[in-house]
Amino acid sequence: MGIETRITTFVNENQKSSLMQIIDNELINKVVEAAKKSPRLRMNYNFHESLDDKCHRFINALEPGTQIPVHHHPTKAETIVLIKGKIRVSTYNDDGEIMETAILSHEEGRYGADIPKNVWHTVECIEPTVLLECKEGPFVQHEVDGILEIKK
Repeated sequence: MGIETRITTFVNENQKSSLMQIIDNELINKVVEAAKKSPRLRMNYNFHESLDDKCHRFINALEPGTQIPVHHHPTKAETIVLIKGKIRVSTYNDDGEIMETAILSHEEGRYGADIPKNVWHTVECIEPTVLLECKEGPFVQHEVDGILEIKK
């Protein structure tokens, strides 16, 4: 299922005629259920209309076990805000060494992170999580040099 298809799949029936979209339990639960069924164990709900839009805003539902490789966005900062759940956000240097790590959870009073452009980072899902993410568009598929190989 492509990204454009996902946008239309998760239309909140109560909000079709509204000018604003409310992030409520109904919407979150639909995206969470889709994440559970996804082979990647995560699913986006995009608020932006096109992958070419200049600002990408979306809900990202993640399940434990999802694999998000260490990556960077050479020209784009990324902001994540925790709606619910618990994640570990880590940044890395060019050699794959962890530079900084933080647990985001409401219990710990840490609700989000702003990651500057060109910083290697990843997110580890500790418990089922829903994030609000925002970053500059347009969407650019990661190329080989956008993923950091970590030597174990």
